[in-house]
Amino acid sequence: MSLTVHGIPVIDIDSHYTEPPDLWTSRAPAKYKDKVPHIVLNEAGEQRWQVLDDIDFGPPGFTVVREDGRKQYGTISLGSFEEMSKAATEPKARLKLLDDLGIAQQIVYPNVAGFGSQNFIRIEDAELRNVCCTTYNDAIAELQEEGKGRLFPQGLVPFWDIPAAVEELGRIHDMGLTGITMCDTPEAFGLPYLNDPAWDPFWDTCAALDMPVNFHIGAGAGVADKLIWDGYGPQRRLAMGSICLFITNFKVIINLIFSGLCERYPTLNFVSVESGIGWVPFLLEAMDYQFEETVPTERDGLSMKPSEYFRRQIYASFWFEDFGPRATIEAIGEDNVMFETDFPHPTCLYPRAQEHVTSVLTDLDEGIRRKVLRTTAERIYHLPPAPTAN
Repeated sequence: MSLTVHGIPVIDIDSHYTEPPDLWTSRAPAKYKDKVPHIVLNEAGEQRWQVLDDIDFGPPGFTVVREDGRKQYGTISLGSFEEMSKAATEPKARLKLLDDLGIAQQIVYPNVAGFGSQNFIRIEDAELRNVCCTTYNDAIAELQEEGKGRLFPQGLVPFWDIPAAVEELGRIHDMGLTGITMCDTPEAFGLPYLNDPAWDPFWDTCAALDMPVNFHIGAGAGVADKLIWDGYGPQRRLAMGSICLFITNFKVIINLIFSGLCERYPTLNFVSVESGIGWVPFLLEAMDYQFEETVPTERDGLSMKPSEYFRRQIYASFWFEDFGPRATIEAIGEDNVMFETDFPHPTCLYPRAQEHVTSVLTDLDEGIRRKVLRTTAERIYHLPPAPTAN
């Protein structure tokens, strides 16, 4: 299959890395090898990630694409690595999959740590917590190298320790990683809100390094579960939780803008990942309306309309949507929309990624298609030119 859609080498800005069983144990310092995340069998004989002797970190990966290429419906994850597509974990197999899907390059996010490294906060030992984070970054730097200019995993930061997070930002940058994924609710873990001056060294460093900050849905305190009534089976809960997670990024965008962070850091780019785009025009209109109607004087640190901050430095992505990419890109801003697949998660655009994006973008102007499928992501993540197919 061609690595272009409408003649454009496609960048998928949201996929996930199903971390291999030895990612941490093969790299951690000797005194931590039996404490870092490792795979165990529970009483039911299921593979689970575990930290220390008793902290359960969940299934082996939120992976539903099987080794035979079929997609397993109705579950959040297959139960074992043996069942999963090797493309979820192995770089060479992932590159072959990208060829099959017609994807030139891919941004990659974690699973085990949580999408904003928030799972590590459950570890009481501060040094072990930091080792888990830095070891992951060491591993994904290797993954990027093996990706041959096509795989670009995003770094984790130890947000629970702001000085350590600043230091790790520098190390991430030096390793050549192209962005970070950030927890969206540090206040839920006893830390200041992200607009508190305590975070200034962190934001200063992100801006100085020109490091895009990704807010992936589900990268915080699990507020989606609080929105779902009791009494649902696991399949309905999975569907409803997935939908609720999209809208939790509504809160992230509002706060980035109204807090004045975008004003204070005008060159810093933020990406709302896996949250969809169909709702964004309403949010932009609502923010502007409420700003004009209800904020006549309380405007310190806000010199522009909310929608203007969004269009200057906030980005969103789509995958399954039909209405959103056909009808809302102009309202959002043609420079603020990117494409994703979410491979290999339950709602991923697999195996018909190329067919879907060809269909929903076919009526758009060629210049807009190129921005959505390539040049915006290329600019935000500072990606190299797309290699040719393997």
